[in-house]
Amino acid sequence: MSWPFLAVFFSGWLFVDASYRGPRWQRWVFKPVTLLLLLLLAWQAPVLGPAGYLIVLGLLATLAGDALLLLPRERVLYAIGAFFLSHLLYTLSFASQMTFSLFWPLPLVLLVIGALLLAIIWSRLEEMRWPIATLVAMALLMVWLAGEQYFLRSTDFGFSLLAGTSLLLLANIVWLLNRYRFTFRAADAVVAFCYFSGHFLIVRSLYL
Repeated sequence: MSWPFLAVFFSGWLFVDASYRGPRWQRWVFKPVTLLLLLLLAWQAPVLGPAGYLIVLGLLATLAGDALLLLPRERVLYAIGAFFLSHLLYTLSFASQMTFSLFWPLPLVLLVIGALLLAIIWSRLEEMRWPIATLVAMALLMVWLAGEQYFLRSTDFGFSLLAGTSLLLLANIVWLLNRYRFTFRAADAVVAFCYFSGHFLIVRSLYL
């Protein structure tokens, strides 16, 4: 997996760099290129199975959401729908592989994080309140099921899922805070780093 990893890393780094200080065209090119490389990496997994195909479909939904945000006039509502679908497909993939158990501190912490995030941005959301609340809820559910995988077995596979989904949740949080509450210069670079790292770790789980 070394050469595909290096290709994903290099392409993702170019996008992160462009998000912070580079030209706009560089972002337009390397975001879809990085996701396409992740799709190729996922497709080349030794054994895909139903869970693997759900991850591939989740990456395709993510690619569609990113394309909607890159349009000259952003289609934010449709992009949120695509990201919701991506998180849902990932969640279904995790659920199809697990024996359910409950590590109760995890959902409690996630509920607190979700409630704090929505409390901070709620007054700025206007007509986007319920779509964004639904996206946040799905992201929290995704992290919860990934976490249950890890706390049940404590394997490298479970850790890769938990770390990946946690980074995706962090990317969502920073993106929403930057868009609706606190604007800061490094936000795009932080979101891009968490976003690509999160998807990569989820794809990595297919090789474990």
